[in-house]
Amino acid sequence: KYCSADISCASFCGRFICIYPAYLNNKKTIAEGRRIPISKAVENPTATEIQDVCSAVGLNVFLEKNKMYSREWNRDVQYRGRVRVQLKQEDGSLCLVQFPSRKSVMLYAAEMIPKLKTRTQKTGGGDQSLQQGEGSKKGKGKKKK
Repeated sequence: KYCSADISCASFCGRFICIYPAYLNNKKTIAEGRRIPISKAVENPTATEIQDVCSAVGLNVFLEKNKMYSREWNRDVQYRGRVRVQLKQEDGSLCLVQFPSRKSVMLYAAEMIPKLKTRTQKTGGGDQSLQQGEGSKKGKGKKKK
């Protein structure tokens, strides 16, 4: 297997895992590449979001922006990217005890992505504007009567 790294591929691939956004996407089926339960999956996660939550918890992470998941038919920039996460040290010991497996990292990322500021601001702003819009309509209706 080829890796775009200076260190030997065997040691590199053994310690780093790949996470594609499709693995965590609740819009995907298992056949389309989702790897976690739909109840825990996130709507259209991006590789940058996965990188943000993993690096925030202290994992060694890097983003490969131009990589594409093989099952992804959509070639948009939004669906591009792959995140490499280091699970184990060179001696084989875990980097962080709370992440013993690739699935534990994926579940953690899916849990934390909705809590990101970029996600909460978008949804919060949308809800407020909807409420304001409804309120102004009600106000106009009352004035007419």
